[in-house]
Amino acid sequence: MTILTRDFFVTYSVAVDDVFKALADNSRRTLLDRLREQDGQSLSELERVLGMTRFGVMKHLKVLEAAGLVVSRKVGRFKYHYLNAAPLQQVIDRWIEPLIQKPLARAVLDLKAGLEGTATMTTTNDKPDFVLQTYIRTTTAKLWDALTSAEITPHYNIQNAAFHGKLEKGERYEQRRPDGSVMLSGEILDAIPGERLEMTFIPGWEGDNPHISRCVYEIEVTGDVCKLTILHFDLPADATGIHDGWSSIVASLKSLLETGRALTFANAG
Repeated sequence: MTILTRDFFVTYSVAVDDVFKALADNSRRTLLDRLREQDGQSLSELERVLGMTRFGVMKHLKVLEAAGLVVSRKVGRFKYHYLNAAPLQQVIDRWIEPLIQKPLARAVLDLKAGLEGTATMTTTNDKPDFVLQTYIRTTTAKLWDALTSAEITPHYNIQNAAFHGKLEKGERYEQRRPDGSVMLSGEILDAIPGERLEMTFIPGWEGDNPHISRCVYEIEVTGDVCKLTILHFDLPADATGIHDGWSSIVASLKSLLETGRALTFANAG
């Protein structure tokens, strides 16, 4: 049972206030639209979108990052910016989805206790095509288990697919539907329990010639919550379905770990 405290309501209210403040400005909405069309743009690219000074664009990006709607990743000398759908999904979960799924109510009052601060990501030599970041009130051990357990993954994963595989570099993994068919497979490239999991991403729904990409889970402790960052590299040009899939999966995973109940839409497939 989730116990809601006054501190929670204050924290959640501040987080939602930041989201609506960020969305209230047309220039910031334009930035989000452009990142939706093409993720991972540099400051110079976004300057051309708005047609304003570098300082003006930086000011708008700072507001968006404070609300968690944009996350950035530095690669070499350049900093790239990504639309982060998690805060918007949580607003939807709070006010819109309960109208569709009234009996669930989903205890979404505990959705964003960890949205304090600006999300800035660690540096690597690769520029991802997609980034999603959220904060989950749980432990690293529980989060790692939820990401890799055949018993837990079906509860929040699309099509109830279960993760099967040995978490060692070079080993194969599969995500299998209840009927045994393979929804997703690949190779484990790196596995540091509680910290990082990197895998190739081979979609089973693409038939005999699937596009092979690469995804990474990064886990970081921030106070009493875990920051989960998902990076996806080498995506095909039209990867909207994968973007939306990640958003659904992460929202359902967060709800499962924080309330004990996954979101039903994640299993729609």
